[in-house]
Amino acid sequence: MFDNIHEECGVFGVYTEEARENANTVYYGLYALQHRGQESCGIVVNDSGVFSYHKGIGLVNEVFDGENLGKLPKGRIAIGHVRYSTTGNTTSANIQPLVVRHIKGPMAIAHNGNLVNALELRRSFELQGAIFHSTNDTEVISYAITQARLNSGSIQEAVEKAMYKIKGAYSLIIMSAKKMILARDPNGFRPLCIGKLPDGGIATASESCALDSVGAEYIRDIEPGEIAVIGEKGMESIKTHCGGKSAMCVFEYVYIARPDSVIAGQSVHGARVQAGRFLAKEHPVEADIVVGVPDSGLEAALGYSLESGIPYGVGFVRNRYVGRTFIQPAQGMRDDSVRIKLNPVADAVRGKRVVMIDDSIVRGTTCGRTVNLLREAGASEVHVRISSPPFISPCFFGIDIDSRDKLIACRMSLDEIRRSIHADSLGYLSPENVLKIAPKACCGFCSGCFTGKYPIEVPDEMPKDKFESKIVQQ
Repeated sequence: MFDNIHEECGVFGVYTEEARENANTVYYGLYALQHRGQESCGIVVNDSGVFSYHKGIGLVNEVFDGENLGKLPKGRIAIGHVRYSTTGNTTSANIQPLVVRHIKGPMAIAHNGNLVNALELRRSFELQGAIFHSTNDTEVISYAITQARLNSGSIQEAVEKAMYKIKGAYSLIIMSAKKMILARDPNGFRPLCIGKLPDGGIATASESCALDSVGAEYIRDIEPGEIAVIGEKGMESIKTHCGGKSAMCVFEYVYIARPDSVIAGQSVHGARVQAGRFLAKEHPVEADIVVGVPDSGLEAALGYSLESGIPYGVGFVRNRYVGRTFIQPAQGMRDDSVRIKLNPVADAVRGKRVVMIDDSIVRGTTCGRTVNLLREAGASEVHVRISSPPFISPCFFGIDIDSRDKLIACRMSLDEIRRSIHADSLGYLSPENVLKIAPKACCGFCSGCFTGKYPIEVPDEMPKDKFESKIVQQ
């Protein structure tokens, strides 16, 4: 795969007063969230308490065509999910939404995030006789809810009780026979918002850009710790778990979210432009042109240009038919992978001193190849600026940031990294300023992958295939 960050998941849901072709609405919502997960996707429709679904491995437009989308019935509630496997392998059993048949009725759940105590909870449930069919932590959440449901008067009460057990990052859309329940972890690591559909229904999504795609009017974000219950009586808010210190993942603004989204009151586009401005102040350089590495480096490059006065230009053209993840059919093609994804605009960079803006460096191989593309296109100098601090720690909350021994910033000094990527100079955004790129955001931030300091207790190490590893050990 490309040596860069992979996202976690995207969730989308719809509730309407009358049965409609809501699967189509969810399809468009998931399409807008495709950047958050490109391994698999699924849609579940609630038709008077009967759940119908279609799921598969692949992109949204690959899994859903006119035929199988048309087979999904009309319903008042529908939820969907796009996935990248930060926990659990890419198998059909791990594709969400997860559908559960329970003595108190069916339930479907779509989850964005990652639990830090999933291993502990799973072991506890297994000792009580639970049988797991998947290797993701979403099934752990479903067991926590269904177990609490046995002694609860309503599903929202069960969710409220389950939230005392599950720890970590989760933005959830839960569908019961009659309700759609939304829940966010008390720290609010991952975004979740709601909007009003033109016909009066309610839509919910990981990002506001997905609401825009279905013509929904953004209402507000779900608060950290909040449970929102949408049913025949309208929307009820339960705030038992609210009031703690919020810690939105700051990398949502740097890379994950689409630039046309607004998260916690802050435009993602504006945050990235601000990151570029800070970069220009922290790491000035004499140059002829500023270019961004598509797509998340473009706004930061614009900010660098505006602050420095160096002209902004288009340095790369991206192949739009290659997603954020890309698998080489053969190991020997690894060196060609960047060329397939990006092509330099030689006329724009030939003979010029170039400032190249990218969002991050993970292992360094992709960044080095990108620098080489500019040199081969005739750039006289290449100065690399990164719109986030160096990664020095893994992420435990839903982004596939590698273990410390594979992170280049943990193995090399700044100058060693510069030489390894063949840059004339290198500058990262500081940990202090990355927390200032979203001044309008009404939340705190988690920057643990840049500092090693997390807002909650985390395990020493949590591999992507944690459940598979646990099974082998046992």
